[in-house]
Amino acid sequence: MWTHKQWQGRLTTHPLPAHERLRHYASWCDAVEGNTTFYATPTRETVATWAEQTDPGFRFVVKLPKPVTHERRLTDVDEPMRAFLDAMEPLGPRVHALWIQLPASFGPTDLPTLARFLRRLPEAHRSAVEVRHPDFFTDRQAATLLEGVLGDVDAEWVPFDTTEFFRTPPSSDAERDAWLKKPRTPLRTTALTDRPIVRYLGRDAEDRTVEGWQRWVGTVTDWLREGRSPTVFVHTPDNADAPVLARRFHDEVRARVPDLAPLPTPIPVERPLTLF
Repeated sequence: MWTHKQWQGRLTTHPLPAHERLRHYASWCDAVEGNTTFYATPTRETVATWAEQTDPGFRFVVKLPKPVTHERRLTDVDEPMRAFLDAMEPLGPRVHALWIQLPASFGPTDLPTLARFLRRLPEAHRSAVEVRHPDFFTDRQAATLLEGVLGDVDAEWVPFDTTEFFRTPPSSDAERDAWLKKPRTPLRTTALTDRPIVRYLGRDAEDRTVEGWQRWVGTVTDWLREGRSPTVFVHTPDNADAPVLARRFHDEVRARVPDLAPLPTPIPVERPLTLF
C-alpha cells in the first residue's frame, strides 16, 4: 500500500525512488498489511530495503502466498513456506504476524489441516488467521473448534469488519467494485491473544467510516486497558485517505487512553518546482 497512487504528491512526496516510499508511509502509520506477498514472494534483497526504511518497532502483518493458502490449501507447502520465511528474515521482529487468509471454501472440516500447518510453523513467528467460511460465524460449534485450534498455538483470529460497508447500497464506482469483492461476514470483536489484529472497511464518506468504527474505539480501548497490544487497519473502498483516517482512529483511542504512544510526525510533502 505504501505506493498507492492516490497518496502520491498529496500525503507523500512524489516522485520518490522505490527505496524511499515505505519510509514516507511509515511516518504516517506504524503498521502495514503485506498484501503484495500474497501474489509473489519478494526477494530477500527487497525485504532488506523494507527493514532499512522502518524502525524496529514497525509492524508488518505479512500475508502468506496464494499457492500456500488457496492453491495447496496448507498441504505440501514446505518448499514455498521455506522460501517465504527466508525472504522475510531481514525484517526480524518487524514481522508482527504471519497473516493466513483462507478462502471462503476452507471450512470446519478443514480444521485438522489448519491445526497441522500451524503446529509446524516456527515458534519465532506469531500467526493470525482470517477465515471467511460462513459456518465459522453462524455455527457456535464450528467457531469453538476454530478457537481451540488457534488457542493451541497462541494464534489470533483476524476479524474483517465489513458490516458498515454493507449496511447500505454502494454509491460510487469504488464502492460498487468493493461490493462485489469483499466478504460479508458477521461482526466479531473477541480477541484470543494479547496481540489482536482488526481489519475494518468503511465507506467513501468519512462520516460513515467514522460512525462505523465507534464500536472498535471502545473495544480497542478495553484491550489496551487489559494490557493487550492491538493492531488496527482502516480501509475505505478507494483507500484515498486511509492514512489520515488511521491517524484519526488512533487519536480517538488515545483520547481515552492517554498513555498510548503518539504516531510519528508525517514527513512533509515536497512537490517538484515548476515554471508556472
